[in-house]
Amino acid sequence: MLKANNLYKEYKGGTKALSDISFSVKSGEFISIIGPSGAGKSTLLRCINKMIDVTKGELIFNNTNVKNIKKKELRKLRTQIGMIFQHYNLVNRLSVVENVLHGRLGYKNTIQGIMGIYTEKEKEKAFKILKKLGLEEQAYKRCDQLSGGQKQRVGIARALIQNPKLILCDEPIASLDPNSSKTIMDYLKNINKTTGITVILNLHQVDVAVRYSDRIIGINDGKIIYDGKPENLTEDIIHKIYGSEVGSLIID
Repeated sequence: MLKANNLYKEYKGGTKALSDISFSVKSGEFISIIGPSGAGKSTLLRCINKMIDVTKGELIFNNTNVKNIKKKELRKLRTQIGMIFQHYNLVNRLSVVENVLHGRLGYKNTIQGIMGIYTEKEKEKAFKILKKLGLEEQAYKRCDQLSGGQKQRVGIARALIQNPKLILCDEPIASLDPNSSKTIMDYLKNINKTTGITVILNLHQVDVAVRYSDRIIGINDGKIIYDGKPENLTEDIIHKIYGSEVGSLIID
């Protein structure tokens, strides 16, 4: 469903964020991208849904070259790719259910979007997803009244209501305590298993990546150091990915 061929991303001033990145993703996979801060993990995710443009190379999603996509097609592409952020990206003054329904904006025209016009079917689906994520009782609460773990579940619900083929998670547990982190990872894994939605997430915790992933991609300095099964990730490879940072990685 996704193929990256020789991707490069260079920012103004000559900073290279990605160098010769190539990999392919099958439908239904659960993939963790690991690596130190500044390795290029977030840049890679943002290139996949064209939040930023690649400098060179090909990125094919569902037989479409993302690099060449025009504005109207981009809107359609983004309905198929859900995004979950480290800092949630919710509208705090709005209710939980209103934030979830924002996931449908890609399907709306400008007037419907501005007016917040949603169908009964969309509203029903929002409540169904909230129930699945244990947030039904919080539906009418303002998002600034929620805990971090609850906010991240709202972010997951907003992504799910899009009916995506792929969900990208940019450090989804980095701001959470261990209990909330486990809850979020359990929900993401369950969604992947029960719906077949492909999940690609950036993680800083190697142990979490090993526990949940079908496959791990290790990145350092914008290059792929490892691409394989969790059980084949040796200490030596972890050291190559993280260098001197490795001692601070394992979180119980």
